[in-house]
Amino acid sequence: MLFYIYIVAITAEAMSGALAAGRRNMDMFGVALIAFLTALGGGTMRDIILGNYPISWTQHPSYVYLTISAGLLTMLVARYMQRLNRMFLVLDAMGLIAFTIIGCNVALSLEPKYHYSTLVVVMAGMMTGVGGGIFRDILCNRTPQVLRHELYASVSLLVALLYLGLKYIGIDENINMSVSFVVGLSIRLAAIYWNWSLPVFSYSPNKWQ
Repeated sequence: MLFYIYIVAITAEAMSGALAAGRRNMDMFGVALIAFLTALGGGTMRDIILGNYPISWTQHPSYVYLTISAGLLTMLVARYMQRLNRMFLVLDAMGLIAFTIIGCNVALSLEPKYHYSTLVVVMAGMMTGVGGGIFRDILCNRTPQVLRHELYASVSLLVALLYLGLKYIGIDENINMSVSFVVGLSIRLAAIYWNWSLPVFSYSPNKWQ
């Protein structure tokens, strides 16, 4: 199940990256690059930091073709995407949850070799979940979504903790993935619908003078 969600997720993330590039009036190369980094950048960063070689997409070039094609396709259908905005929010949420669980799994698979602590496993999951979006936003000269008030990275954190907690108490892997996915997706969609957010720190030097 997670594999199919992963395919949907990298496609959706690639298209969201292409839309962000379009808002900055980038050419075809820029669109393709942003689409690729948004979809696969988080996993690439995770693999480099964890020492997980070869990096996953280098062994599966079909992922590269898929993300670049999705980005370029977006250039053709962008005019219709305003109507599909809600669908893309759902797909992006699915990508966040799926990438987080996948990132945790990759770190756990390396644990016997490198003895990664739980903290590192959680960070690997979050890095996979939000890393591509950080690349996209920085290259498009926007404040990264994970640093804004909207619940995003915190959802990734909760999913990673839930997944590892259920794994620790011996819940079946398929049930664990399903529960973690549904809970994470529900929280993310609820945060979008009701505008849930973390407290915002607003500092203005003039205010205290």
